[in-house]
Amino acid sequence: MFDTIVIATDGSASVRRAIRVAVDLAERFDASVHALYVVDAGDVETAPERLRDEMREALHERSEEALADVQAETERDVTFAVREGRPAAEIANYAREVDTDLVAMGTRGRHGENRFLIGSVAERVVRTCPVPVLTVRQLEEGSTDTLLEGLEDETA
Repeated sequence: MFDTIVIATDGSASVRRAIRVAVDLAERFDASVHALYVVDAGDVETAPERLRDEMREALHERSEEALADVQAETERDVTFAVREGRPAAEIANYAREVDTDLVAMGTRGRHGENRFLIGSVAERVVRTCPVPVLTVRQLEEGSTDTLLEGLEDETA
């Protein structure tokens, strides 16, 4: 069913559950895993010119941490990619390039405030991505995660 799964990560708390679900699916279907981090060009472009190089470097350091979070969830080989541009467009482009079967991501990014609404990047990816997109909402503190239990029932 899934040969390749792309996990779009920004290192936020919101994406952690999506990583676990995507890794679980990859293990169930013996799919390859790609972890993609997009350095938002808008963040760099809006910074004062004298700070842009420092900001770009800091964002690339954050990408390394975010990608390490994906690898920490699995013993599978993970293909890592870092892009710079508009996140939704870069995620959709990467999905095409690697001919993935599924993109997994959190519903809210680093700037997300309302946990009940889907974030603007996730919404754009859902609308523009050429493959199915699995958006996974972060659980409220103290909640029990039953999503993977449901998947166990479905794939057994």
